[in-house]
Amino acid sequence: MAQPEAAGAADAAAADRGGAARGAGLGPIGLVLAGCVSVQFGGAVAVSLMPRAGALGIVTLRLLFAAVILLVVCRPRVRGHSRADWGTVLAFGATLAAMNGLFYQAVARIPLGPAVTLEVLGPLALSVLASRRLVNVVWAGLALCGVFLLGGGGGFGSLDRVGVAYALAAGAAWAVYIVFSARTGRRFPQADGLALAMAVGAVLALPLGIAESGSKLTVPSTLGLAAAVALMSSVLPYTLELLALRRLPASTFAVMMSLEPAIAAVAGFLILDQGLTLVEGLAITLVIAASMGAVRTQVGRGRAKGLPEEPKGGAARASSGPDAEGPASPEK
Repeated sequence: MAQPEAAGAADAAAADRGGAARGAGLGPIGLVLAGCVSVQFGGAVAVSLMPRAGALGIVTLRLLFAAVILLVVCRPRVRGHSRADWGTVLAFGATLAAMNGLFYQAVARIPLGPAVTLEVLGPLALSVLASRRLVNVVWAGLALCGVFLLGGGGGFGSLDRVGVAYALAAGAAWAVYIVFSARTGRRFPQADGLALAMAVGAVLALPLGIAESGSKLTVPSTLGLAAAVALMSSVLPYTLELLALRRLPASTFAVMMSLEPAIAAVAGFLILDQGLTLVEGLAITLVIAASMGAVRTQVGRGRAKGLPEEPKGGAARASSGPDAEGPASPEK
């Protein structure tokens, strides 16, 4: 247990950091929005690179560059951590590799906007299942209507089935990411845990990337663009989200993250010339509405019980204790 003087000093330092951060720059809401825009436009750039190095090759380069950048910038301390700390980092790194690999396999086969919309269903399903309120059946039904429309009204008849399966699997990995992102944020200062987890993810992805792309990974132009993708899709958004979660209620963060399918659709249109039909646009809107509704319903339930909203002192709370209701938000 920490001594009272040490605890008081830590609280004061945290308050000073929070006040300085609020007084300068974007603030927590701006951080999340900037992260959302960065990751989706970075994903669009990555899709344009896939003909050069393949989906797994781009994932490998992205994670490698991101790991190097974060390790150099953060210089995380590798000593003094418990076995549980390292277990969390290893699990977080494996989740990062799986989430990115599955998602890039999806966007190699289906448009970016629909892929992100399907991916959001994983965290949304957990949010709905975690609540026992009947109104969440409405949100689930709304999301299913969106999925039905997204598939052209005929069980994904207009989308590649393998791409759909990859997007749904990426959504499941995103749900696991919620848990370990929060735990990593609580166990490691600043972005140290993220840097270590990114290195783990890069090591895990490297054999797959080499097997798929080989010497294509060493082409200078591909390396340069992959470095840009790493900054836009990994370093910047993950760091911004990790920092924002220390000062922003998890429910607010979750609602904002629900906008990612719309941002992805805009990025796909502007960079990849992937237009949306009116029906597809309506489908994405329904899934976004369902995600926001499910999150706000769970927040309202907590307030009705007299529980405070997520404090601004740590990462998102996601099934980390015996009283937790499970992941309440589609965070990425």
